[in-house]
Amino acid sequence: MTEVLAVKTIKADIVESIQRNVSRIGTRNPMVGDDGPDFEYLYPEDYFWTDSFWTGQLWLAYGLTGDESLKNSARTRNAHLETILNTPLWIDHDLGFLFSLSVVADYKLTGCEKAKSLGLRAADALRNRFNYCGNYIQAWNASSDDPEKMSMAMGKIIIDCMQNLGLMLWAYKETGIESYREVALAQAETSAQYLVREDYSTYHTFDFDPKTGKPVGGKTHQGFADESCWSRGHSWAVHGFAKLAETTGDMKYAELSAKLADYVIENITPDGVPVWDYRLPLDEVQYKDTSAGAVTAAGLFILANVLIKAGQVSRGTRYHDFALKMLKGLRDEYDLTGMSDAQGLLRGAAQFVKEGQRENKPHLIQGMLPYGDYYYFEAVLLACGHTDFFWE
Repeated sequence: MTEVLAVKTIKADIVESIQRNVSRIGTRNPMVGDDGPDFEYLYPEDYFWTDSFWTGQLWLAYGLTGDESLKNSARTRNAHLETILNTPLWIDHDLGFLFSLSVVADYKLTGCEKAKSLGLRAADALRNRFNYCGNYIQAWNASSDDPEKMSMAMGKIIIDCMQNLGLMLWAYKETGIESYREVALAQAETSAQYLVREDYSTYHTFDFDPKTGKPVGGKTHQGFADESCWSRGHSWAVHGFAKLAETTGDMKYAELSAKLADYVIENITPDGVPVWDYRLPLDEVQYKDTSAGAVTAAGLFILANVLIKAGQVSRGTRYHDFALKMLKGLRDEYDLTGMSDAQGLLRGAAQFVKEGQRENKPHLIQGMLPYGDYYYFEAVLLACGHTDFFWE
């Protein structure tokens, strides 16, 4: 009972924080924030892949409260989302992040047909990035003035894409068009085969020959090294495969998510908050990544629900309890909801650590990240018993 009361308190604090930040953030889209003393967000000039994580928080809070100002604020982004779809170089695999947490959320909560139409357009664009030769969705784009980078980008998948598959599974549910589901599941199978190692650690990225589809090898973009295990990338996989199991009913995805979760449990620090790379040498600065913790916790709650529903109560309870431990670590040391001026929910999120160290820019290393905030909210709601979200 104490745990239930605690997460309900966190939920109330998060909603209050979001409501007081609506006027501060306005129509902007948070990108990255400082780690104090101001805890203010920076915003992209035109577009960034993080553009809908604040919008997702608005929709979650609207679903809880019915506060029309939250819904109206979320919908002010729709023109920007349409611009993204009309700008080819802005279209990449992150359409799932961008449109599931915005227009799909709108449609699910309000039945808005215009929102549904935008969501289906985005699902079409994401499906069209599929390379049928290699069975993968091309992750990134590259400009024509850099042929080497273009070749690399055309053959690259990244583990983050596990979070984008829900957009196509939602489109399949809405339309019955089988190709949405086929592409989503093919990407999941390719990710399981090439991004997950034998010990259930993960690569951040994997390269294929874009002409032949033949595998080239695993790489990292944000982790410590190619053969390390970037904790946020690993969290995308824990959450993504758990959600895939929940959506499809296929328990092989739950089993994979569980093995990935076991790797976390075996390698995480005692406080339950991940270091930015699970294979980080001890002589390196042990920066935390609360965003990885939030995503992982949400994924563990989903996994627990899937296992318990399948009758595996003791296994499910183990992952549920560990998710609560992770939430406690985030709440006790990194929660910002008690700071009235903070524009985010969590501090201590890590991004581009090696780049920040190399350029002596510590503000690039730790701060606030809108996706950490969104998944923190999602994890808290899952802990409170909520099960209906915007990923399909």
